[in-house]
Amino acid sequence: MFDRLKSYLDSVRARDPAPRSRWEVLLYPGVLALGLHRVAHWLFEAQLFFLARFVNHFSRFLTAIDIHPGATIGKNLFIDHGFTVIGETAEIGDNVTIYQCVTLGGTNPTNGIGGKRHPTISDNVIIGSGAQVIGPITVGKRARIGANAVVTDDVPEGATMIGLKARSTLIPAEEWIREFIPYGTPCDDPCKEMGAPGRDCVEKLENEIAAMRAELAELRALAGERETAKRSGTDSL
Repeated sequence: MFDRLKSYLDSVRARDPAPRSRWEVLLYPGVLALGLHRVAHWLFEAQLFFLARFVNHFSRFLTAIDIHPGATIGKNLFIDHGFTVIGETAEIGDNVTIYQCVTLGGTNPTNGIGGKRHPTISDNVIIGSGAQVIGPITVGKRARIGANAVVTDDVPEGATMIGLKARSTLIPAEEWIREFIPYGTPCDDPCKEMGAPGRDCVEKLENEIAAMRAELAELRALAGERETAKRSGTDSL
């Protein structure tokens, strides 16, 4: 058990350069919330629902992280900073990283009967701060959810999702093979792919500005020539 705890704390340190020791990591709200969730989940599976909820609410009071006791979580989940919500039927794989203010939310069943209504997050996924992953969708292995993205459809393996509503964006192969990308967003801006609507608009505006500057320069040159010709005519008189 002690070896597993050391392995988990080391996995957190590998993704966060801030702590100077394992003892610091033990104080992280995400680590405390995950430890208490293990207790709450055990109680939930034993159908001790009130006690499970009590542990859940105590954990939320301490950490500002709300993990429903029914959520299934694999190894080495790292919730950085906190303020995260994880729903009852959410399933999280191994080595997943979740930054602050993320919601793994559910859809409301029209028949009022609960079922699988929260996301399934596969292994090695990174979810950036403020992202909202909603519904019984599957986020594929090694996918990256960019900050503030809203994801309501299945995400392919290795995809990087950006925007609202989130869309997949291509990233260079050297970024894709990296084991870990902070906040799920490469620093060299993965939004430069050809055909992105926002990029096209910016390029169009830049071209229009360049054309207007060229026309303005021509008008100034023409006005200068007329002024010179006018002065030359006045001097000859």
